Amino acid sequence: MADSGRVKHDSPSSSPGPGRKKAQQSPGSKVRYSVNAPGHCFRKVTLTKPTFCHHCSDFIWGIVGFVCEVCNFMSHEKCLKHARTVCSCMAPTQVQVPVAHCFGPAGQKKRFCCVCRKHLEGSSALRCEVCELHVHSDCAPFSVSDCRFCHQDGGLCYCHMVFFLTHHPLLSSDILAGMRCEWCGITAHASCYIIIPPECSMGRLQNMILHPSCVRICSRNFSKMHCYRISENSHHSEMEIPAGRIFVGPKREHVRGNRGRKETLKVFDGDDAAKRNQFRLVSIPRMIKNEEVVEASLRAFYIPDEPQDYELQSYSQQGLFTDDIINRNGTPDNKPIFKDTVSDSWVLRSKPKETEVGFTMSYPFISYPSSVQRQVLSGQEILLEKLQEIRKTSLRQMNQTRFYIEESRNRVAQVNLLLGGFPTQLEKEEYTHLLSEHLSVKSHLVTVTHVYSEQGAVVLQISCFSEAERIYMLAKDTSISSKQLYSLVIPEIMQSKLAKGSCPLLVFVNPKSGGLKGREILYSFRKLLNPHQVFELTSGGPLPGLHAFREVPHFRILVCGGDGTVGWVLGVLESIRHKITCPEPAIGIIPLGTGNDLARVLRWGVGYSGEDPYNILLSVDEAEEVQMDRWTILLDAQEMTEDGKENGFLEPPKIVHMNNYFGLGIDAELSLDFHHAREVDPDKFNSRFHNKGVYVKVGLQKLSHTRNLHKDIRMQVDKHDVELPTIEGLIFLNIPSWGSGADLWGSDSESRFGRPRIDDGMLEVVGVTGVVHMGQVQSGMRSGIRIAQGSYIRITVNKPIPVQVDGEPWIQSPGQIIISAAGPKVCMLRKSKTKQKKQSGSLKEGRSDSPAPSDGGQ
Repeated sequence: MADSGRVKHDSPSSSPGPGRKKAQQSPGSKVRYSVNAPGHCFRKVTLTKPTFCHHCSDFIWGIVGFVCEVCNFMSHEKCLKHARTVCSCMAPTQVQVPVAHCFGPAGQKKRFCCVCRKHLEGSSALRCEVCELHVHSDCAPFSVSDCRFCHQDGGLCYCHMVFFLTHHPLLSSDILAGMRCEWCGITAHASCYIIIPPECSMGRLQNMILHPSCVRICSRNFSKMHCYRISENSHHSEMEIPAGRIFVGPKREHVRGNRGRKETLKVFDGDDAAKRNQFRLVSIPRMIKNEEVVEASLRAFYIPDEPQDYELQSYSQQGLFTDDIINRNGTPDNKPIFKDTVSDSWVLRSKPKETEVGFTMSYPFISYPSSVQRQVLSGQEILLEKLQEIRKTSLRQMNQTRFYIEESRNRVAQVNLLLGGFPTQLEKEEYTHLLSEHLSVKSHLVTVTHVYSEQGAVVLQISCFSEAERIYMLAKDTSISSKQLYSLVIPEIMQSKLAKGSCPLLVFVNPKSGGLKGREILYSFRKLLNPHQVFELTSGGPLPGLHAFREVPHFRILVCGGDGTVGWVLGVLESIRHKITCPEPAIGIIPLGTGNDLARVLRWGVGYSGEDPYNILLSVDEAEEVQMDRWTILLDAQEMTEDGKENGFLEPPKIVHMNNYFGLGIDAELSLDFHHAREVDPDKFNSRFHNKGVYVKVGLQKLSHTRNLHKDIRMQVDKHDVELPTIEGLIFLNIPSWGSGADLWGSDSESRFGRPRIDDGMLEVVGVTGVVHMGQVQSGMRSGIRIAQGSYIRITVNKPIPVQVDGEPWIQSPGQIIISAAGPKVCMLRKSKTKQKKQSGSLKEGRSDSPAPSDGGQ
């Protein structure tokens, strides 16, 4: 990219330069250096602080370095001829099929922008939810659309392309250097990258990753945020810049005029940017050639073309001060936006060609502009006119446009939408009537393929893209029986294409658990796995994920949340077990709740404390499958007479499922008070430490209260009456952990009781005498009062009493409570006792081995 190879062009009438035709050379012109990596324009600089080379990552000794004026790539002089990293302005040309990023707010870790290579600071940083690309918010429109291919888009198949290897710069502690595969994690220097085999093995997690060739989704008319079910209230899938937003680009100070005097130009790259008032600031000296001004403007928009093919036209000369752009930013009185500063506002234009050939195509083209929107040209549409239209709209958009040719075939659209929020326990015909009444669905385009009456949800197969988009958006604004509907785009998993022996992992994340940790885990798993196998529970619950995996013959489930979240997933899984192919998907846990008793028993830890998500996935892959009992509790409230006899029904029977424990009395009363405190101010309950502190507080308030629970209830265990001791609380244990890890049953052996196990088909019945006794159990000083063991328990309650099931409390009316086994046992994952070898750098070395450095590509 040396100046010697360029044709100089001077045109004072059409450029904002000072108009010195006879100037042979700009006073501040710099010597530029040509390199093998395309797009870079290096100049020698004096270093004023410690700097590292972006090619070899070594420290640059001395005070002389070489920096690219476009992307800030820094290099040794000796590394210039070996540099292989493409400049940001040329990176879009290396992408065969663009895939848009899904940007959301970045985390707190120190990162670098992949466009300008500078540190990300402040709240304006963004990151892609799928591939970890980090950018400044101002640089996001200039990022390369090279996100991961995670599915086949309807009838378009990219299997012949190398879409498994999506490499992005490797973020080191000091510089932005190297490449890393976003699937297998292999890392390499930029010069070593060319010797890596093009086929990706998917790395150590290949058996649990849902292969992209096995997923199909018709994403036309839907953004990536919709396809990946990313919550709209916390993320932004597309860069919607409000009118009047100023893009402040890197100041181009590579040319210094006399006395250092400079002026700043506002440059638009087309009509669309002018209408939206989105411009770049270009700083130039007072004495400069016209061609150099054009070149600086091209660099501001990361356009790698030669400057002699472009010109800068004054903003007032474009005829843009018409009604279609006036007052876009709220300017009063219909005055031009830059009427008083016309000389500082310019539009970058492509010069018209002297000879241009137009032709028509009898078969459709597919265009991918920078926004990655697909357009199909009609059979007689002139391609040249389309190019000219895009070029006039935006030069940057034109620079990223791709054209593809394919056989014209009549493909039938097939969009799968899951709609939920309907009344439960209805028939298919009743759901069809509700769809017709509230959403006005067109029966000839929409088919109800699945009905989940217990969850109040249906799955629609729609054969028209516009109809699918209409139903999707309308459902979000529709309520039935005062309940808001929700709609989700569901991917289709082609089980016939799954590799033999594969066991993909279905991940459920509750982002409300564990404070902000749930959100970070959600982001990490979207990055490590296929986003189509990671589901956010706040968007429709577990049903969308289980429906998507219904035909997968063998898969595992990872639940990221508290014990209540695990019970939620188990409940939905039990209700639709007969509709899925996998008979018993094993379930692992990442503990994000307060107590996490089930996770403790299964060795997943007391709570998530920032462990490497990749190592967690390795532990899930190596975990052993164990069986666990699950219990059904029938609460049959009945009105009781004074003599304790039943006298008719008070309310309909209630059935709940229990996984951990069931409590009556003081234990449930503390849980109820905690629940009420959390409902008053839920934002404060975002840490385990605070939650336990509230438990202690409500417990101290109950010290002076006296309850005689043994006088208010009667109990039968396996049809035998059991006499209760003097207690204030009664607890039924399915697992040997209660109240955040306490051993309520105790470890001492007793001849009349067997050793508790989670799969023995028995419940342990334990009593506590009060708050002080519970505190002693929590501290390990005492255990509970052992009362019985059994598989069928019947309790008669004589007056209203607090009860809780797995931490969910309420006041239970008098009546009968029956506890029995809930059908087949559930399959859980227990972490292996053997410690994982810690991988140094985890993502850097643990995911796969990087190739040894060689001379290839040097």
